[in-house]
Amino acid sequence: DGLAVLVFGYITGNKIYPFLASKGIKLPTTYKFAIGSMLGACAISWSLVVEYMIHHAYDKDGSQVCVLWQAPAYILIGWGEIFAVSAAYEVAFTASAPENKVLASATNIFCVGGIPNIISIFLYQTCQDWFRNSTRGNTNISHISDYATAHVYKYFLLLMGILFFGIILNTLPPVRNFVESIETKAAELVRTPRMTPTPPRKKRTAAADEESPMMVLEKNRYLKRFGKGPSLVKMGSMRAGPSLGHKESKKQHVKYKYIPKLYNSQSDRSNIVPPKMTKKSGSNGSLPTYNRHDSV
Repeated sequence: DGLAVLVFGYITGNKIYPFLASKGIKLPTTYKFAIGSMLGACAISWSLVVEYMIHHAYDKDGSQVCVLWQAPAYILIGWGEIFAVSAAYEVAFTASAPENKVLASATNIFCVGGIPNIISIFLYQTCQDWFRNSTRGNTNISHISDYATAHVYKYFLLLMGILFFGIILNTLPPVRNFVESIETKAAELVRTPRMTPTPPRKKRTAAADEESPMMVLEKNRYLKRFGKGPSLVKMGSMRAGPSLGHKESKKQHVKYKYIPKLYNSQSDRSNIVPPKMTKKSGSNGSLPTYNRHDSV
């Protein structure tokens, strides 16, 4: 069964599905379930053939049949799993909402692996008499003599009826339309996912982005001095113009004896006209100073 799943999984996914897509054919999900159930029914049909061969050989001369006659049944079951079980995993993931994909996948695993086992236990307990041999009256059918006297074929017929019910159910148009509508809604939800609303962000102005702590301090000083008015905002890394705290510098005076040092040659000293000496107001008058704006 595992080898059949690997081989037919490759053939189905890389040969059959691409061929159907090239012809513009897309199998509905319910049809995939129906195909898987049909292959399972074919496997049960072959098991009934092998069951007939076992009873016929034993009743004839007590001989046995080769165990390899059961291989086609496992191959058909493995191929059917590719269509049915793989389609179930696909639907569980694609047809569920984005926030419920994990839950849907877990539910699918339970439905594929858990519920069938529960149903099998219930069927075995109900149909236990079919597995009871006529020689010892128990359900031990490991020997060919006990198996030949049991009625296992009735259990196979019951499984055949369940599979045919699945085939008919999955080919009904209402079931197909229902599953397709769920897939369509899920696809639309994936294209336009519901986003969690984010809280509104506080608007930031250019002044708030560019102001530094020093700018805030200078701005406060400006408001204290001049009151409310046009604000100077730093709009970049460089700010043109004087700073807010810039004040006009006082006139500076140059002493007469330092004037010759402003020139490179001594010949220029002859052209120097001594400036008018002035005294600073409030000074002792001991140190004469010269205005640098006087003619030299």
